[in-house]
Amino acid sequence: MKYWLACFKKYAVFMGRAQRREYWMFVLFNILVGAAIGFVFGLIGMQEAGMVVSWLYSLAALLPGLGVFVRRLHDTGRSGWWWLIAFLPVLGAIVLFVFMCLDSQPGENKYGPNPKA
Repeated sequence: MKYWLACFKKYAVFMGRAQRREYWMFVLFNILVGAAIGFVFGLIGMQEAGMVVSWLYSLAALLPGLGVFVRRLHDTGRSGWWWLIAFLPVLGAIVLFVFMCLDSQPGENKYGPNPKA
């Protein structure tokens, strides 16, 4: 949860680097929050309200998610503009998934010091 909070504290920060753990914990926590919203509102029979709450949460997590995504690209030594490759069907998603799984670029790069150090 500390990584999720760290991403929200850096709400719209696109500078610097983010290690793999920070990115994937943010993704995992967002999946868990979405599942919890769906479960709770489904349990009480208010699916429509659950969809609205889920949409509002997704909207609130959009900028922190994009920020940690760009910082993760920076950690692998790539420009944040690489996110535009996502508009290529299938291939873009595969390439970005591989980038998100790669280890940090060792040492300092042009985006800052290695967050693992």
